[in-house]
Amino acid sequence: MLPDEGLLNYLLDQSFGCRHITLIDPGKQSAEIATRRAIAAIESGASMIFVGGSTDTPDEVVHGTCKSIQEALELQIFAASQDPLSDENKWRIPVVLFPGGAHALSPAADGITFMMLMNSKSRKFLIGEQLRGAPYLEKFGVEPIPTGYVVFSPGGKVGEVGDAELIDEGQEDTVYAYALTAKMFGFKVLYLEAGSGASTQVDVSSIESARQVEELCLVVGGGIRSGEQAARAAKAGANWIVTGTLTEDASSMEELKQRVSEIVSAIQSSSS
Repeated sequence: MLPDEGLLNYLLDQSFGCRHITLIDPGKQSAEIATRRAIAAIESGASMIFVGGSTDTPDEVVHGTCKSIQEALELQIFAASQDPLSDENKWRIPVVLFPGGAHALSPAADGITFMMLMNSKSRKFLIGEQLRGAPYLEKFGVEPIPTGYVVFSPGGKVGEVGDAELIDEGQEDTVYAYALTAKMFGFKVLYLEAGSGASTQVDVSSIESARQVEELCLVVGGGIRSGEQAARAAKAGANWIVTGTLTEDASSMEELKQRVSEIVSAIQSSSS
């Protein structure tokens, strides 16, 4: 559900400090469960929903999940509009595709991280999947967010499948060069990724190196499971923190809400 100011303006707005994105992998849960998790995350302070992740999830599954979440948001907005004490803008939260490839698209999404996996050794992830997906995105009218995507050790599945030349801690000059390159390509966003379920997060020095390129919106994800870890990334200069495994591993919706609330509180206090 698009916010009033539009997707790109919403994404780039730094007046709220660091914000949280909940990543929903449609390949790991039904559309119904995904929707319940997305609504619970938004109730707990998440400011965006990413849909994607698995490399082999077909587009009909991705679309079904996006459509279900959007319908639930519409119902929440309608309910809030009937209550003078409720703020319906709380539910104007973008649903954005975070695709594993050109196969995982949906016209029900508000936008897409139109990414170049910058440290991939494969043409497929530098330009190939983008060439396949662009005509569909134009047809669907889904807004592309120009995004540079850089994978760090340990990398996880995305590092393996994407044939990435992983960045290790201590390669701050390389990170800075990637950030400059992203800016010069015209990317609005630079996504620093340690991999889904990673044992370690992107190190602070790497985030600080990328942050030197002030024009970029920094998104950081992978291996973040606690408020302390999220705060570390926020203090280093992240504009958005992404968590996915955090919600998938929750044993109940109440636990999910508690986890997301902890992340949101930690990053807001660290970036205010």
